[in-house]
Order: sequence, then C-alpha cells, then structure tokens
Amino acid sequence: MTIPEWSGKDFYATLGVGQDASEEEVGKAYKELARKYHPDVNHDPEAAVKFKQITEAYDVLSTPDQRKLYDTIRKYFTF
Repeated sequence: MTIPEWSGKDFYATLGVGQDASEEEVGKAYKELARKYHPDVNHDPEAAVKFKQITEAYDVLSTPDQRKLYDTIRKYFTF
C-alpha cells in the first residue's frame, strides 16, 4: 500500500475542528474558511495558498473512505 502524500498533514488543524467533528462541522468550517481565503475575495498572495490547503483538507475529511484512511494512517504512523 502506498501512503498518500497528504498523510503527514494535519487537516483537522487546517479546518480548525477536532478529530471527532461531524460531517456537518467539517462542512461548516470549510465554508467559513473558504469565504475568508478565496482568491476572488482575499487578494493577499498567501490567501491562495491557504485556500488550496483548506480545500485539500475538506476533500479528504468530507469523503468517508478517505477520512477513515487518513485517521488510520495518523493513528499508526508518526510523521
């Protein structure tokens, strides 16, 4: 099994939610941060980078299979 490139990232911290956050909490956190850092709204060059990180975190944590894999990797491996 190949370990995904995102396995060493803390997506929960990126979205500002706990590991026990519900799908609704993850979605709400994503929407709030996406509005704040979207490049069309926030013209700071770092906002685009932050927006990509937020979107990557949401993509993994909002997909049940990927979230389960992410949690399993974090549980058994230290990066």
